[in-house]
Amino acid sequence: MRIGISAYDMTATGLLDLASAADAAGFDTLWLGEHLFLPVAYEAEHPTSGGDAHKHHTGPVVSPETELLDPLVELAAVAGATRRIRLATGIFILPLRHPLATARAAATLQEVSCGRFLFGVGFGWLEEEFDALGIPFDERVGRFEESIDVMRAAWAGGPFEHHGRHFSFDTVQLTTRPVPVPLILGGNSPRALRRAARLGDGWFSSGTPDLDEAQRLRDELHRLRHDAGRTDPFRVFVRVEPADPAMIERYAAAGFDDVAVWADQLWAPGRGTDPPAALAAAADRLGIAPAAR
Repeated sequence: MRIGISAYDMTATGLLDLASAADAAGFDTLWLGEHLFLPVAYEAEHPTSGGDAHKHHTGPVVSPETELLDPLVELAAVAGATRRIRLATGIFILPLRHPLATARAAATLQEVSCGRFLFGVGFGWLEEEFDALGIPFDERVGRFEESIDVMRAAWAGGPFEHHGRHFSFDTVQLTTRPVPVPLILGGNSPRALRRAARLGDGWFSSGTPDLDEAQRLRDELHRLRHDAGRTDPFRVFVRVEPADPAMIERYAAAGFDDVAVWADQLWAPGRGTDPPAALAAAADRLGIAPAAR
């Protein structure tokens, strides 16, 4: 089983320290969540609120105390400070940007990371975040799907043009050569699962579903892909907690290949411990072999 770390609400330098230690300890992926900013006094609720999926963070998902980072800038810095861990956005809010600009940044990150980047994308839930940027909230799904079309065309290499409902431009070129960027789609709703099965190279759970729910979501994804005739590789990533060997063993026994544990369960600077040593010890307990030097 491959075990990753899901991080959120960390400083830029703190995440760099975590990434370096996680790389040395042998963790497979580092996921970084995002919001662009805090809309003060927002009323929107995260999709997991009141549902079956478990929320790891108590209180608002984004508050005045939350440390927010640009994930692509931060992961580019992480790429330079690590050598093997895969870098992933979990999840990047795709409709908030123009897809050509996003495709350019993602292609650059894929190059500087030597192919280690997994682009986890979603269409967002915080309506006030869209309002502040002047992007219609009710268009976010359409913008999301059209953005994927634009980015895949851009990454294919060579000239292309696009004339759609939300984006339209004449012939442009992002790169002369193909730049493979795996797209990992998020979302636990039936529509989100259908979208991931149809458009994605993988799927990342929203929130922290328990084992039974994670199995149901995974099995539904496999069924949808089978019905669509898709046989290409497709990775399913789920967050789990607590971060202990017994829980990891349960997921392994259920046939999961990729899980992620929350960073704040393994990384606690300022609590009288040596964070890298503590992370290495946690990796050992979870059965992760240190990275070969």
